[in-house]
Amino acid sequence: MDNSQAPERIVNGHEETKLSAQQKPSKGGWRSAIFVIFVEVAERFSYYGVSGNLITYLTNVLGQPTATAAKNVNIWSGVSMVSPILGAIVADAYLGRFKTIIISSIIYFMGMLLLTLSVSVASLRHHQSIFFLALYIISIGEGGHKPCVQAFAADQFNDDLPQEKAAKSSFFNWWYSGIVSGASVSLIFVVYVQDSIGWGTAYAILAAAVAAALGLFLMGIPTYRRQEPLGSPFVRVAQVLVASVRKRRVDATHSDFRVCSEDWEVGGHANGQSGFKTLARTTQFRFLDKALIVDNIDASSKTRNHWRLCPVNQVEEVKLLLRLVPIWLTSLMFTIVFAQLSTYFTKQGSTMIRSINGSRFQIPAASLQAVNGITIVFFTVIYDRILVPVTRKITGHPSGITILQRMGIGHFISIFTMIIAGVMEAKRVRVARQHGLIDSPKSTVPMRVWWLLPQYISCGTSLVFTVVGMQELFYDQIPEGMRSMGAAAYISTVGVGSFLSSAVISIVQAISSRTGHQWLVDNLNRAHLYYFYWMLAGLSALNLCFFLWFAKGFEYKKIEWNDPNEEEKISPNGYYNNGRR
Repeated sequence: MDNSQAPERIVNGHEETKLSAQQKPSKGGWRSAIFVIFVEVAERFSYYGVSGNLITYLTNVLGQPTATAAKNVNIWSGVSMVSPILGAIVADAYLGRFKTIIISSIIYFMGMLLLTLSVSVASLRHHQSIFFLALYIISIGEGGHKPCVQAFAADQFNDDLPQEKAAKSSFFNWWYSGIVSGASVSLIFVVYVQDSIGWGTAYAILAAAVAAALGLFLMGIPTYRRQEPLGSPFVRVAQVLVASVRKRRVDATHSDFRVCSEDWEVGGHANGQSGFKTLARTTQFRFLDKALIVDNIDASSKTRNHWRLCPVNQVEEVKLLLRLVPIWLTSLMFTIVFAQLSTYFTKQGSTMIRSINGSRFQIPAASLQAVNGITIVFFTVIYDRILVPVTRKITGHPSGITILQRMGIGHFISIFTMIIAGVMEAKRVRVARQHGLIDSPKSTVPMRVWWLLPQYISCGTSLVFTVVGMQELFYDQIPEGMRSMGAAAYISTVGVGSFLSSAVISIVQAISSRTGHQWLVDNLNRAHLYYFYWMLAGLSALNLCFFLWFAKGFEYKKIEWNDPNEEEKISPNGYYNNGRR
């Protein structure tokens, strides 16, 4: 038997094999990930074909007021981005990522078919309930698709193989660049079809893209690495919290206290192997360490009560989650800024000159979001091929800068995005006033739409830093058995940010109306949208201060290789003595 192919250990429900230098993995790697990337490109093509111009359909076809339409867009986007939390739970605990992707893609396709019918069939065209039902069926499909696809693609890279571990860092850059490319093509092509040919034709194209994506995903089945579901991660989290509370009065300072290790069982080594990986002990959230302590009740029991005594690895997993909470919270302000892209940025552009060199062709206002996507694709290449190698030489860090440093730069740039947007909007209103168009909201303001490019470019640049950083952070720093939840956590910031954006709009409307000078009204020439943008810039600056404070104290995940052949004192019941690792 070739020992180089013998299983090293069992991790997350599958065998990991130690390969010789000459061998290559039979599955996984870029050849598998590329299938999944193209699937996500097609899905983003479909999603942005719906969301990118949705405010136009709601205002121009369904006749909703601008503020109401903006809130409806934000709420739908919010549901679409929060539902992945439920999808991640189902994937991690029950179905696995592979099956969840297939089922959710079918649901997504059904939603796109209903959406196409709701705008094509005359008897359904003005039934808002059918239209919104289709939208929220798509949200359900998003819930299963979004958290699993990214994590499933990243799973194709094995951290134990140096070449694949190095490829994973670049994977997140190219992953985001790919999905932005799909979104950008949709915002240019599909939005044009919507405005010039018809909504039914456009949505039929999107439904076909979803079907093609599912077929492409199935083609890659022979090459995929799969991980089986491990059971509900929330039970493991709850066990640590309950055990910590039950032992809150136990003294953990005594020199003879013992802690539990899941990696060792009574009378033997883990899985019969000579070594294993585990999370390193950390000093943060010391109250959770109470769950590790073996008291008299535990010592006298023949079996371990999981709600009284938890191993080091399980406790450290909960600490990982708690460390990510402040980062998640301070990322919400960034997503509020991002939410303006498909709402008020689009409405700004719709009031301006959008023809090219005096031709009759009008650039759809929603297509300007493609500038944001083009910026992301262009700057991703610069970041991955130029900035990372240069900063790597300076800092010695494999990725040039840390993940949180990358996110912090993105937060900083987002402040200027809102400042620039406010300046451009103030200029647009000034031009409208100079030409007597203040009370003519449907008239075109004699100002080229290209004036809005700086705010789109600034937003795209900030996304390269912040969003890609968030994707990598919430995949890398989450426990391995909860990586779908990690993707869902990142996606949910966009969803919650959309909800908060709607709430902020409502609050601003309520407060500004009392002063007699409403900031957000249907007539943008009479509105004070620039005040709203500058307010968001101020809130973003305040949020950056909190982010930097939390980032300064953040501890990245550390992995230890434990060798039982080293001198360790182990009690007969399988527990470490003195808490030594």
